[in-house]
Amino acid sequence: MNTRPGGTPRGGAQARGARARARAYAPYEASDTTPLRFGYGTNGLADLRLDDALGLLADLGYDGVGLTLDHMHLDPLAPDLPARTRRLARRLNTLGLGVTVETGARYVLDPRRKHGPSLLDPDPDDRRRRVDLLLRAVRVAADLGAHAVHCFSGITPAGTDQDTAWQRLTDALAPVLDAATAAGIPLAVEPEPGQLLATIADFHHLRHALDDPEALGLTLDIGHCQCLEPLPPADCVRAAAPWLRHVQIEDMRRGVHEHLPFGDGEIDFPPVLAALSATGYQGLTVVELPRHSHAGPHYAEHSLRFLRRTALSAPPLSASSAASAEAAAPTTTAPRPAQARQAARPQAAVLPPAGAAAPFATPAKPAVTAEGSTP
Repeated sequence: MNTRPGGTPRGGAQARGARARARAYAPYEASDTTPLRFGYGTNGLADLRLDDALGLLADLGYDGVGLTLDHMHLDPLAPDLPARTRRLARRLNTLGLGVTVETGARYVLDPRRKHGPSLLDPDPDDRRRRVDLLLRAVRVAADLGAHAVHCFSGITPAGTDQDTAWQRLTDALAPVLDAATAAGIPLAVEPEPGQLLATIADFHHLRHALDDPEALGLTLDIGHCQCLEPLPPADCVRAAAPWLRHVQIEDMRRGVHEHLPFGDGEIDFPPVLAALSATGYQGLTVVELPRHSHAGPHYAEHSLRFLRRTALSAPPLSASSAASAEAAAPTTTAPRPAQARQAARPQAAVLPPAGAAAPFATPAKPAVTAEGSTP
């Protein structure tokens, strides 16, 4: 039997998938003993062949990989996608790497529009193209034994009112959630600065609009918390814990949506990692540095060293402190009027609504700047 360093047995994709699904749908329970599992995103290793990237991550000691479906790695539009996926499943099994499937490739559907088309596009055929990509991602995730499929809402198109945008999003996600439910793979929506669903409060708005489906979870990007959420990142982790299905991590500065290597931003990471461990999160925590592929191997090594060192120095959190997150997080969210939502996020559309319920609302929030709305 193949083993990872230290003697841990390597299971096949089917067994790994069963374990991942059990973890993903397990009830939220606070814990002070859950070890964190670190991964690195392939969108930060775009200059490497996928096989080389996976070998690098395994050699460095990563627990898994955030696999972005893209033309240079696993092309979701390739005619031989099922065969490629089967080969990849065997490779992941050999290396002992877990996986989450991410759908943030910049130009995989449209060579001229970054992240286009989106789930919010006016053209229903364009929206269906994005839905098809997500359905393909769910099938890939099931075949790989992934613990989640990541997605995002998209930017509200010019001339589209907020109520229409939210309706398009909920309608588009319905078949994807059906497929995710059938596959037993959580769909983890990521709040993205500048997009319709930009904050944790927006996630709850979507959750309630869809009647709180079990398959719908949250991708929490720790840098985005620093960038625009009213709570500190560690508090965001605790408040989001009941819905947390995937985590991305990098450094960032307040008000600037720029993914930075650890140490180049403002985040206090020991409390963040302590909160993740104390809340019992068992998925991958994936380093997200898409603009650093030119030195991907260096940053992959640097990042894992930083995270391991930081995890060892993280202050212990009591189980009672971690469990208080469930009480602090909103369990109901009234639909917000379109006028209030528009006023809350002018132009850049990245700020939490001024009237949203605690703990996500605060009267003072920074304007967010970046070269683009998404990395």
